[in-house]
Amino acid sequence: MRTEPDSEATLALRIAGAGAVRDIEAETALYRHLAPRVRRYGLRHLRDASAADDLMQQVMLLVLDQLRTGRLREPERVVSFIFGSCRTLVLAMHRKESRRDALLELHGESLASAEITIAPRHDHERVARCLDALRERERSVLVMSFYDEKPAEVVAGELGLTAGNVRVIRHRGIAQLRRCVASGREVAA
Repeated sequence: MRTEPDSEATLALRIAGAGAVRDIEAETALYRHLAPRVRRYGLRHLRDASAADDLMQQVMLLVLDQLRTGRLREPERVVSFIFGSCRTLVLAMHRKESRRDALLELHGESLASAEITIAPRHDHERVARCLDALRERERSVLVMSFYDEKPAEVVAGELGLTAGNVRVIRHRGIAQLRRCVASGREVAA
């Protein structure tokens, strides 16, 4: 189904006007309208499907962020902004690739080949036991930080701590967890 020509502008204005509430429906529709076009642009200019996918993701995240925060001065010109961003990012990718190729040409033969090793796989049961052996506060901070993927400020708010304190507790908790897993026995707090 083809949309009317100004639908992208209308969606962008809805997203920009939503403020903190966020208009998920408009964001989804804008993404569906424009992401395939950005990907085609990437395929045409980068000639690599993975790079085109990366470009699409970067540009669409940038655009949505700019619209949500009100930093896009003319939301009705969202399509121009998108393709200007595409052009800028593609040029940056080409410059980066050129620099890398020049460095490889210059120093490629002198680079030592790296040995590929498989990262150690920890016993999940041991990690779980070690996590259970931590004090409640350290365990809560680690679970909220890494399992729930919450930033320190959010964890601090939920636990009644400061963000700096959460970072210290997280650092100490990781050290205790690492010692416990490495030794094979629970470390007392």
